[in-house]
Amino acid sequence: MLEEIYGHVLRRNAGEREFHQAVREVLESLPVVLERRPELCQASLVERLVEPERQLMFRVPWTDDDGHVHVNRGFRVEFNSALGPYKGGLRFHPSVNLDIVKFLGFEQTFKNALTGMPIGGGKGGSDFDPKGRSDDEVMRFCQSFMTELYRHLGEHTDVPAGDTGVGAREIGYLFGQYRRITNRYEAGVLTGKGIGWGGSHARPEATGYGLVAFTAEMLRTRGEELDGMRVVVSGSGNVAIHAAEKAEQLGATVVACSDSGGCVLDEKGLDLDLLKQVKLVDRERLDVYAERRGSAATYRADGRVWDIPCDVALPSATQNELDEDAARTLIGNGVRVVAEGANMPTTPEAVRALREAGVLFAPGKAANAGGVATSALEMQQNASRVTWSFETTEDRLSEIMRHIHDTCYETADRYGRPGDYVAGANIAGFELVGDAMLAQGVI
Repeated sequence: MLEEIYGHVLRRNAGEREFHQAVREVLESLPVVLERRPELCQASLVERLVEPERQLMFRVPWTDDDGHVHVNRGFRVEFNSALGPYKGGLRFHPSVNLDIVKFLGFEQTFKNALTGMPIGGGKGGSDFDPKGRSDDEVMRFCQSFMTELYRHLGEHTDVPAGDTGVGAREIGYLFGQYRRITNRYEAGVLTGKGIGWGGSHARPEATGYGLVAFTAEMLRTRGEELDGMRVVVSGSGNVAIHAAEKAEQLGATVVACSDSGGCVLDEKGLDLDLLKQVKLVDRERLDVYAERRGSAATYRADGRVWDIPCDVALPSATQNELDEDAARTLIGNGVRVVAEGANMPTTPEAVRALREAGVLFAPGKAANAGGVATSALEMQQNASRVTWSFETTEDRLSEIMRHIHDTCYETADRYGRPGDYVAGANIAGFELVGDAMLAQGVI
């Protein structure tokens, strides 16, 4: 049955390779579930699960500082609302297309279910590139984007957040336009807001911090801890930087990170204050970090962080960045744990190689769920008109990440796949969403 469903997905969504990959990864985990729980085969539940509830695509016209008009495409895929309002980020990047947004929305559905929070799955964005654009240009684009999207949003309907290319600046412009059009201060309609206007402490740190918390829980099952371990992180954006920060707080040494131009090796450990300044404030490339860092750092143009020996690898840049060749290099250099900070950054062949080598591997739908979990905590604070302290929010985040880890670990063990976090995450997410869909009828 599952092969027939996958064949139907291929035919109906021709050419959408990332979406195909995401669906296949989940379906491969399900035969044992459907054998034990045949009720989840009823009413074509799996067929409905792989089809988005709604797919939106729209034109986004905007004017640059020179008066030239540009036209981008906007997307929002509201994938599944069985557990709550659609929840998932907006990505502004030239690579964004319907395929990418559907794969992200599908992943988000299971990720959100694993948090234990009442939120469904969705994703969106545009092929607009904010890099090199002035604040005024970004503002005009965001206002045009929200002018079309606002009618589909609401704190009980669909709640976007940030993702690649969408930070506090973009969220501010989007929220301002939503408020202007709707004539109401509906703080819970967007998350990732500034602290002074409805945001949550620890939200910028949440995905990276949660990733490292999950990694620490994995190591604990083998009687190990991060203290003293050598770590590499791909990417150098918000997730990568805060993952590095939390890893160092737990005693690890983070020696390398990367961007689209290459990677930097800093044997004594990354200077995180300098890295934040270069990447998050100045929006410069890593070669600028290496230049300012001096002799302590080595920049490798077109270099791979995966070639640098480490105990822990945290792919936190983009999809399918860690292939089988990179995985075998990591294995040869003695890697113990690979945990995904990005969405589906590891190819299926690489995952297989890591699992066969006995490397602990955590899929993104479990390991990087801290961001959306803290977004849901922001929604709670908005609903109550309160703001929690950083410590309170981080404590809640840590509890959620332990819950996600234990859910995946115990589910894998229950279904005869001990230590297989991929199976555990897929099965647990499927059961949570599937049970809700079954209870609510054919809709």
